[in-house]
Amino acid sequence: MGTWDTGHFDNDSAADFSGRIDDAPEAGKAAVLRDALTAAIEADYLDSDEGAPAVAAAALIAAQCPGGEPVTTAYGPDEPLPTLPAELRPLAVKALDAVLGENSELRELWDDAGDKEWAPGMARLREVLVAACAG
Repeated sequence: MGTWDTGHFDNDSAADFSGRIDDAPEAGKAAVLRDALTAAIEADYLDSDEGAPAVAAAALIAAQCPGGEPVTTAYGPDEPLPTLPAELRPLAVKALDAVLGENSELRELWDDAGDKEWAPGMARLREVLVAACAG
C-alpha cells in the first residue's frame, strides 16, 4: 500500500476509491460507499487495499453527521456527495470495527509503524458515527 500520511485519504487505495466515486452517477454514489463498507465487514482477513476504501467511505459518511469533519483533501472526491442515506452510518461503524480488529492488515501496518496519530483519528471518526447512529 502506498501510504503518504495518516489522513483517511492519504494512501493510494483511498485516492483510487475517490476516483470510483467520481465516476459513479449521482444516484450510484451511495452504492459505491456501501460496497466498500460491506467488503470490509464481510472479509475474513481485511487486506489494506480493502480497508483503506472502507475508512475513506466512513469519513465521507461522517462528514455529513453532526460533529463530522468535512473532507477537504485533494485526494477525496472532486464533487460534493449527495445527502447519504442514514442506514450507511451503522455499516460505517461496523467497517471501522473491522479495520481496527485483529484480522486487519491496515491496523497491523499502523501498529508496526508505531504511529501515534492514526488510531486516535480512527477513534474520532468512529465516535462521530456512533453518535449519529444514536441520535
